Amino acid sequence: MIELNQLPGIRFHLSMNVRNISQSVAFFRTLFGQEPAKVRADYAKFEVDNPPLVLSLEPATQVNSGGALNHVGFRMPDSTTLVAMQERLERAGMPTKRESGVECCYAKQTKFWAHDPDGNLWEVYTFDGDIQHRGAGQTEEAVQKPAATCSMPAPQKVIWEHRMNEPVPETLPHDDQTVGEILLRGTFNLPMSDHDRTNLLQECRRVLQPHGRIFVHVLTGDQPSEDPDLPGPASKVRYVPWESEPSTWLANAGFVSIQMLKFDENPCFVRNGIGMRETQLEAFAPPEIEVVPMVEVLYKGPFRELVLDPQYVTEPEIVIPRGSRVAIPAPLAARLAVGASASSFTFFPTEKAAALHVDACGS
Repeated sequence: MIELNQLPGIRFHLSMNVRNISQSVAFFRTLFGQEPAKVRADYAKFEVDNPPLVLSLEPATQVNSGGALNHVGFRMPDSTTLVAMQERLERAGMPTKRESGVECCYAKQTKFWAHDPDGNLWEVYTFDGDIQHRGAGQTEEAVQKPAATCSMPAPQKVIWEHRMNEPVPETLPHDDQTVGEILLRGTFNLPMSDHDRTNLLQECRRVLQPHGRIFVHVLTGDQPSEDPDLPGPASKVRYVPWESEPSTWLANAGFVSIQMLKFDENPCFVRNGIGMRETQLEAFAPPEIEVVPMVEVLYKGPFRELVLDPQYVTEPEIVIPRGSRVAIPAPLAARLAVGASASSFTFFPTEKAAALHVDACGS
């Protein structure tokens, strides 16, 4: 008999009824940290590699939250990955509830809770060890169904999308700072002059709200390539930029917090010795300049110094030498305190920066 755990490629499939496809896509995109595999007006699907999950979203006029379902969730391998997921949700304006040292289900756990737009409860936790009693479990405050006004931001986010088979507009059809998200799908695989590409990204900056997100889906190569003659849907690709160019274009346009969401070890295509990879990036429009509290941090190493991206385009890069205290904006310190390198820093908060949860640096 063949056991299920001996079969490669098995994925758990979960299909959920949702009241609003776009709101649910926004929530799960943030939770998983990746784009959906498919989005239609009446359907959406995420294919997650870790854990192996296929999540489909089906529209329904009425959704009864819960029912026989208590909650859904993920057990994370360590606190770093847990905090990174929580940070993504909080930065997107989706509230979470953190609990540490919880005794629940005959185990000790660290976790946070979040409700999706339809009120379903999601638990993300780490297993800290077994105990001999069931435990009191999660607090009522953490798991109670949220009010409709706080499960997701109330306003409908404006999204502008461009696909490779569409003409690139000279001017985006939106007023200044009115768009919440921009999706460029294959746009940079079109043959564009430096002037046209710069103009497009300037237009994206113009219409994006402060903190607005830009997502770039592009095929990149070990070297630039024109007319690579690719098969299938990729046959529309007319230009493959060098793998480092899209992030440079975003930085030159003034976007901040640039991150590669997808860049695999193995190429999708190889043409004339050039490896070509599916690449996904995200970046954000800088926030409006405001007076923010400062937090002193000390970088412990192992590198001689770190250079951090500024939060505002007009600011210089922030250099933190090893072993010296440096004052940096509190929002930036908060990101360092919950990131993968949190243990490399010591934080010295001021009273004005009391909102910074510096206890996260020890998690």
